[in-house]
Amino acid sequence: MTESESQGARDWRIFRATGVAPDGPPPVLPEPPPWRRFRGGPPQPPPPEDEKAALRRLGPGDVVRQLGAEETDIVNAALLLRRPLLVTGPPGIGKSTLAYLIARELGLGCVLEWNIVSRTSLRDGLHTYDALGRAQAIAAWQAGLRRSAEAGAGKSAAAQPPALGDFLTLGPLGTALLPYERPRVLLVDELDKSDIDLPNDLLHVLENGNYDIPELVREAADEVAVYTSDPGRRAVVREGRVECREFPIVVITSNGEREFPAAFRRRCLPLEMRSPTREQLLAIVESHLAIRSPQADALVGEFVQRVRGGGTHSLDQLLNAVQLTTAGGFQADGEGRKLMEMLLRDLAKGR
Repeated sequence: MTESESQGARDWRIFRATGVAPDGPPPVLPEPPPWRRFRGGPPQPPPPEDEKAALRRLGPGDVVRQLGAEETDIVNAALLLRRPLLVTGPPGIGKSTLAYLIARELGLGCVLEWNIVSRTSLRDGLHTYDALGRAQAIAAWQAGLRRSAEAGAGKSAAAQPPALGDFLTLGPLGTALLPYERPRVLLVDELDKSDIDLPNDLLHVLENGNYDIPELVREAADEVAVYTSDPGRRAVVREGRVECREFPIVVITSNGEREFPAAFRRRCLPLEMRSPTREQLLAIVESHLAIRSPQADALVGEFVQRVRGGGTHSLDQLLNAVQLTTAGGFQADGEGRKLMEMLLRDLAKGR
């Protein structure tokens, strides 16, 4: 294959894993396959930016490439097919950072984070309803009406009952499925910590790109404005149903603590992230901390040896150790060695 043919064969890739924000109009995603096209409405305005969150995740310097050509192709395939990415790998190697990398490089606005714990349910991700708050608001409204009637003031603007939408908030998953013109990026972090039923509960939503809000369906209102997971933003929901216009880019992370059902895995594209090399670790430290010193080099070397020895370690541990050794003259040897051992401890040992 000639060089020009090789370049032409790569035209389908819009994600390069550089983390560089678009200079000008953002990249246009390829058309989805017919079975992944949705017609939700009304269209939502573009999401807000959150560069501070991206800086915390990606660092202020150039993003260090941790994805090889094969892994980058898997991400591009997920973008083209509109399928979730199931990202696995050891804890702390940057699985969740991938969501921020995609969002910045493709100009898709702030990332919606859904952090999973053992008690998390599908409803938590879709929407929450403050039934108690609404009941209290209705009681206060009725009391106000009675006082007005006793005073002979008659009806006023306060005669309208509290709006149902004021007590509904879409969760991260529910917000991601709103009908945006361009896909939102949703991070579902550490799904393997969930209750055993949650992956199966997700199947309908991941396949159909829509869900109903029972409280709005019962209300039988044509349009209701509800809060979203974007601070200060509201969205209009028609007839109690939310349906996406562009299926969101879903990054699901897992530390490999358990297997997921086959039906769930069939709907995702698997991506295994490998531990960074020594050179990548040095570059990551320099990118986040703007530091390149003999102490940092030594700590990176020690960190690599511990990982190769079979220990469980995270990038946060390395960054914390380097930061400490460069702050206020702290020395990693002598009396400081015990503290350094604590920072770089094997996380699999539970202490």
